[in-house]
Amino acid sequence: MAGGTRGGYHADGPAIEADGLGKRYRRGWALRDCSFRVPAGRICGLVGPNGAGKSTLMGMAANLIQPTAGSLRVFGDDSRTAAAARRTSFLAQHKPLFRRFTVNEILRMGRELNPGWDQRAAEDIIRAGNVPFTARINTLSGGQRTRVAAALALGKRPDLLILDEPMADLDPLVRQELTQTLAEDVAANGTTVLMSSHLLSEVEDVCDYLVVIAEGRLRLAGEVDELIAAHTEVTGTRTDPGHTAELARHIVIKQSVQGDTFTAIVRRTGPTPPHWNTTVPGAEDLMMAYLRSPESPALLTPSAQAGSDVRGVAA
Repeated sequence: MAGGTRGGYHADGPAIEADGLGKRYRRGWALRDCSFRVPAGRICGLVGPNGAGKSTLMGMAANLIQPTAGSLRVFGDDSRTAAAARRTSFLAQHKPLFRRFTVNEILRMGRELNPGWDQRAAEDIIRAGNVPFTARINTLSGGQRTRVAAALALGKRPDLLILDEPMADLDPLVRQELTQTLAEDVAANGTTVLMSSHLLSEVEDVCDYLVVIAEGRLRLAGEVDELIAAHTEVTGTRTDPGHTAELARHIVIKQSVQGDTFTAIVRRTGPTPPHWNTTVPGAEDLMMAYLRSPESPALLTPSAQAGSDVRGVAA
């Protein structure tokens, strides 16, 4: 889809753009001062601990929660407009479905409510799980209900598919099957995906874009490869002359010490000393480093910076 259009919107533009976005509840800010963008056509992992603001962000993108501050746009339209809603599907963790409806009735509802409904695609997802079309929702297993909910979300043929940990309660085999189904479908149709998951390995395997939040604030955003390329895992000896000064030349995200040996994940600001052992950190290690170090400065690659059309290496 790169370079083309969907729904009259250039596919190279952002699918999601937040500017100073925030949400305050009585207990305090759930999300605060978040500015970022997710380009169209990416599979973006939304990562953060419980209470970080992930569900709040997704709820605002799906127009289920109203922002207290800032703005959120979906394919150029305010997320609260009908134009944005027509292009968005939201699959929640609790998978709200009318429990007395049959599977056929659920699909009929999707067909009547969505002008661009793809009945064949929805039925294919149901058949792949051997789910009876005549069965009522309240008689289905958790995995079968998730498959029906996925069929409803994908049958709409959305430009933006939001997945709020919909497979968290499934066994690994069913989760893998459904993840593969979703990945194949979105790849074939150029759909943008925003997906949250507690399983960092799952995010690393499926996603090519990341948004990491902690304590309601943005920590990382951008292409997975570019974020990794901006960092190095280093190992050295604390007793080496100049150790403190050499480490201080870089932005230290995480550091651990064992005896005289230190290991750190750093955001490089120049060359590293030749006597340091260096490796490339994995995506999971990088995400955990930022989540455990909320005081370290956030990093956004150029494509993730709100209001910018710059693309390229991480800043």
